[in-house]
Amino acid sequence: MRNIKMETVDLNFFYGAKQALNHISLRFPERRVTALIGPSGCGKSTYLRCLNRMNDLVPGSRAEGGILLDGQDINARGCDVVSLRRRVGMVFQRPTSFPKSIYENVAYGLRVNGERAESVIAARVEESLKRAALWPEVRDRLSDSALALSGGQQQRLCIARALAVEPEILLMDEPTSALDPIATQQIEESIGQLREQLTVIIVTHNMQQAARVSDYTAFFYMGDLIESDATDVIFTRPRLKQTEDYITGRFG
Repeated sequence: MRNIKMETVDLNFFYGAKQALNHISLRFPERRVTALIGPSGCGKSTYLRCLNRMNDLVPGSRAEGGILLDGQDINARGCDVVSLRRRVGMVFQRPTSFPKSIYENVAYGLRVNGERAESVIAARVEESLKRAALWPEVRDRLSDSALALSGGQQQRLCIARALAVEPEILLMDEPTSALDPIATQQIEESIGQLREQLTVIIVTHNMQQAARVSDYTAFFYMGDLIESDATDVIFTRPRLKQTEDYITGRFG
């Protein structure tokens, strides 16, 4: 296995008194795609949001156990959460384009982080749009409102915006669930191109998508990590019957 970029060690997570994750230990190899699968409500999105401390925004929530980025615990006292979220970017289920131009949507994070050189911003905007496979469609309309883009284009714009600040890890929470098949294919192709540049962790309810885009797959059920392995192993010869039953559609 490649170098481990991020891992959780015996992670428990609580919403108030309710425990949502139970003793999750999982490793994410550098510059590979890991898919988190499982039925709705099984904890996979909660787990994903632990990885850049998005759950900090939920009153009464708390995490116990280790969440390590390059060996450093992100929940340690003194961790800079702003810096963490720059290193661990996130793309949500529904596109969240700002009511700004296409250009300014991508430039937003750079400006917030203090970049003032317009030449640097312009170069990074173009590069990020190319990495998100959107550049050919918007190169001549960067000043147009992002809200005029299609749903699939807006989602790729959100990917470009996340990439502009050069994260080391990209979290994706069901990024294609609201998209048509053509837009879904375009997002999947973007993920394929990103895997050699950064670590991608994607939550998906779509078994076929997990099989297509990921190198590793982790199966969650009712807050537990049931099984994780290379994707071809999970889909063709899982160790546990529970995993096989889910993969083959017997429940879920």
